[in-house]
Amino acid sequence: MSAPKSKQAKSKQARSVARLAAVQALYQMEVSGVGAETVIREFTEHRFDRDVPSESGDGETLAAADEAFFAALVRGVVETQGEIDNAIARHLASGWRLERIDATVRAMLRAGAYELAHRPDVPTEVAIDEYVELAKSFFEGPEPGFVNGALDAVAQDVRPQ
Repeated sequence: MSAPKSKQAKSKQARSVARLAAVQALYQMEVSGVGAETVIREFTEHRFDRDVPSESGDGETLAAADEAFFAALVRGVVETQGEIDNAIARHLASGWRLERIDATVRAMLRAGAYELAHRPDVPTEVAIDEYVELAKSFFEGPEPGFVNGALDAVAQDVRPQ
């Protein structure tokens, strides 16, 4: 018996929020040098399920995040960063290095590559689409297409048909 659609939709949204938070956490770790456990604790204690002030003065609750999924993504990227960086780097244009890519895009690629390589419970299309949508929310240029192409290439390596 499947869960009611509203529960499935909430679960999907909670994972989407967790992915966004993971990208933000990975970015924060890179620019500040703070460790994974510190960032995970900060997000779980101060950013998830918080009321934020609105223009009307009433508090609005942020969408719930799948906190366990968020923590697993952040820890997983850190633990396997060398492996996933290599998987991404193999598909960059000649002469390009991962360090040359925008830090936000790099965080998206790392999180997406981690899911593709180490989360077989997440369908390939879902992992790629989620990070492409995140890229669209951050960038108006070629970045979403770049994220799509890079993650699709990684998926072909780590999830052969």
